[in-house]
Amino acid sequence: MNLLTTPDFSHGLLDLFDPPGLHDPSANGYSHVAVVRLPARVIHIAGQGGEDDQGSLSPSFEEQVSQALDNLQTALRSAHADLADVARLRILVVDHDEDRLGIIARQVRRRWANRAAPTCTLIPVPRLALDGMLFEIEAEAYSAWRR
Repeated sequence: MNLLTTPDFSHGLLDLFDPPGLHDPSANGYSHVAVVRLPARVIHIAGQGGEDDQGSLSPSFEEQVSQALDNLQTALRSAHADLADVARLRILVVDHDEDRLGIIARQVRRRWANRAAPTCTLIPVPRLALDGMLFEIEAEAYSAWRR
């Protein structure tokens, strides 16, 4: 069992793990289970696309994934949280295939290096909100109360 409870992998509110009897999903950049200890601050991050701060959108899927993850980190920081606080991701992908899954998995493993990745549901979709938008990611995070 990949129960990550050491200080390097858990901040005391969130444990991410893969129970016996389920495959190891780490190659695809997610964990099967997230356990959150309450009370905690609950942070919902709206779907982040690959637009830069000027609203420009690259035609490259890989660049959109990278920018969307940068945007996710910016949104988390604004709520005094970071990637280690994320328990769940929802990813929407236009024209999903194994190549796109590989790009996403590499980016997630790079961003969540040396710790378990959050739980994740990837949903293939025919279209997203903007013309040319290929990737969107939303998150649920939990962090300690700050006074």
